[in-house]
Amino acid sequence: MISRRLLRVKILQILFAYYKSENESLSNVEKELLHSINKAYDLYHYLLLLPIELADYAEGKIQLAKQKHLASPEDLNPNTRFIDNSIIKLIRENDALKEYTEKNKISWGLYPDLIRNLYTKASAADYFQAYMNAPSSSFNDDKQLVINLLSRELEDFDDFYHLLEEQSIYWNDDLEFMLSMVVKTLKKFCETQPASTPLFPMYRSNDDEDYIKRLLRKVIQNHEENVKLIEEYTKNWDVERIASMDILIMELALTEIKEFPSIPVKVSFNEYIEIAKYYSTDQSSTFINGVLDKVIQTLRKQKAFSKQGRGLIGEEDDRLVLTDDEIE
Repeated sequence: MISRRLLRVKILQILFAYYKSENESLSNVEKELLHSINKAYDLYHYLLLLPIELADYAEGKIQLAKQKHLASPEDLNPNTRFIDNSIIKLIRENDALKEYTEKNKISWGLYPDLIRNLYTKASAADYFQAYMNAPSSSFNDDKQLVINLLSRELEDFDDFYHLLEEQSIYWNDDLEFMLSMVVKTLKKFCETQPASTPLFPMYRSNDDEDYIKRLLRKVIQNHEENVKLIEEYTKNWDVERIASMDILIMELALTEIKEFPSIPVKVSFNEYIEIAKYYSTDQSSTFINGVLDKVIQTLRKQKAFSKQGRGLIGEEDDRLVLTDDEIE
């Protein structure tokens, strides 16, 4: 489930911290990488639990209103459309979600203020009011309401971002991707699905865990060799003034290209250019684009790597470098 791009980003973050530290062992670095991936998967389940928490809070408000000494007709005959939402019921009954959250002790129980504030914010939104006041609602209406709630309300909700920062140093970077995976999960839900319906697994394939461990180790093992190679093509630059993140991104790209025969050069090249746009300086993607292209062309001529697999044997591409328009 977790995309290769997010895995690459996590390796980049872990390695950046590793090179800033002095005595970190490779085994500890690997453990930290796996921990950060596990935390991302935790976040996926936390996000799935949010609609349940909001519905429970809404139900609590309804029950309190009914107990008023002078309860109004509206208090006694409340609109229960949200707490009866069919998608929230399916999420609540899902066996995989229950098993994972119980095993890993995942709950919003310690954050009642966040749930209350999020419900107050969401329930005042136009789309929420339209849903509650419509003459009727379908399964698709229920689904869209929950998707809107997650995709619209968390984006600019400061309380939520502060909580993410407190709980995990990785979560702010993970949120956008994990939200997209939760939305994909909900879109797959159907009205008659059983409680045993599986959720997305942590890795898309069995190869992914081997991929991250191998890439991490090979970058560290080949660090000096790759830095020297990069320095050869940055002779007109003061190497000490090149952003350390730029060098690390290029190290990752070169390692992936050399060590993973089944991944096309263009895929590795383009992925790390994209990552540079978000994790380095404004000029980094253009700089990395030019340097990497020259290094890769030299390695290709030296037959320093080979690609294997359908459509990859003898892979050739004279034009690897991207234009400024393509980078943007």
